[in-house]
Amino acid sequence: MSRVELAEITGLTQATISTVVRGLLDDHLLVESGEREFTGGKPRIKLVLNPRARCAVGVQLGADWIILAVVDAAGAIVARTRVRGARDEAPEAVVPSIARDVEHLLAVAGLPQEVVVGLGLALPGVVDLERGSIVSSRSLSRWEGFGVRDALADAAALDVVVETNSAAAAIGEFWASGDGDSKAHGTLYMGAGLGAGIVLAGSLYRGASGNAGAIGPVAGGSGRSGEIGLEDLAGPAAVAAHARAALARGRTSSIVLPEPADPFTDFAAVATAAVLGDPLATSLVEDSAEHVADAALTLANVLDLDSIVLAGPSFAVAGSIYLAAVRHRLATSFHARGRHGVDVRLSAQISDAAAVGSAALVLQQELAPRHLGVVSELA
Repeated sequence: MSRVELAEITGLTQATISTVVRGLLDDHLLVESGEREFTGGKPRIKLVLNPRARCAVGVQLGADWIILAVVDAAGAIVARTRVRGARDEAPEAVVPSIARDVEHLLAVAGLPQEVVVGLGLALPGVVDLERGSIVSSRSLSRWEGFGVRDALADAAALDVVVETNSAAAAIGEFWASGDGDSKAHGTLYMGAGLGAGIVLAGSLYRGASGNAGAIGPVAGGSGRSGEIGLEDLAGPAAVAAHARAALARGRTSSIVLPEPADPFTDFAAVATAAVLGDPLATSLVEDSAEHVADAALTLANVLDLDSIVLAGPSFAVAGSIYLAAVRHRLATSFHARGRHGVDVRLSAQISDAAAVGSAALVLQQELAPRHLGVVSELA
C-alpha cells in the first residue's frame, strides 16, 4: 500500500507517516515495489514488506531429532534441517554441535549475520524461562537444570529465547498461518509427551511460570498406583508399550518392533501400521486419539476456543486418525457449538512446528513485542 493509505488506516498525519516510512526504508524493512497508483495527481508509490530484512533461527530440541529452521519476517521458511537428537550425549557436547549446525544452515541459506535477530529454542517438558533451562523432562532428563539458553547463546553468538515446545508451536501456527483471525486458538503438541499452546486475542498465554498448557500430566483415569495422566494413556510411549505387550501375548499383527525397545521408534512403527490398516495398530492409535480428543474438548470448553491445530512429530504419520477423532468429538460435544464452531486441522509444519514457531517468536519479540504474552510477568 501507499503512504497515503497508511496514513488513512493509522490516523497518523502524512508527515508522521513519511518519517516512519523513511526509517523503515533505511532499515530495509520496507521497500518500494515500483508499482504506482494514479489518482489524478502525483502517483502514489506502493510499499511492501521486505521479509528477508529480518530472519531468525528456530531450534527444536528433542531426544530423537534436533530440528533447525530459518524463518523470515513473513513467516516463510528459508532453510531447515534436522540432525541427530540429544538423548545419548551430554548437553555440554550437544550445544557446540548445534551452534555449528546453525552456522552451516545460515551459510547454506546465504544470509548475512546482520539480518539474523536471534535464535529461538523450543524445549520439551517443564521449562524455567527465567533461567533458560529444563526443569523436568521425560525424554531429556540429562538436560534438567542445565543452563542451555546461556550456553547456546555463547556458542552461537546470538541472543537466545527459550520456550516450551507447545507454546512455540502455537505462536508459530498463529503468526505464520491462517489463524490470524482466531480469537482463541490452541495447538495440541505431541512429541515425546503431550502439551498445549494457547494464543488468546493474538497473544501467547504463558501462565504464572511460563508453563501453561501442561495437559500431559492431567489425570485421565485412576489405578491402584495412583492417578494416571493423559500421557500414560495416549502418549507415544504408552502406545508403544501396549503394542509390545499385545505382541508378547501372541496377537497377530504386521507391526514390526525392533530390539532394543525404543518408545519413539516403536510408536512410529505402530502409527505406520495403523495408516496401512493393521487391526491391532489401528485399535491402539484410535484409542490414543480418543483420549487426545477428550483433552481437546476440555481445552476448547474451558477456553472457548475457535481453532485447534495438531502439531508435533508424533502426529506426523497417523495425524489423520487423530484429526478425525478430535473433529468428531468437538462437532458433537463442544458446549458452545450453537454459537460457533471450532476449526480443527493438522499443522502445515507438523514435525517442525516448534522450530518454526520459536523462530517466529524471536521475530515477534523484535517486531511486535507488546503481543508476546498476556497475564504473565515474563512477557
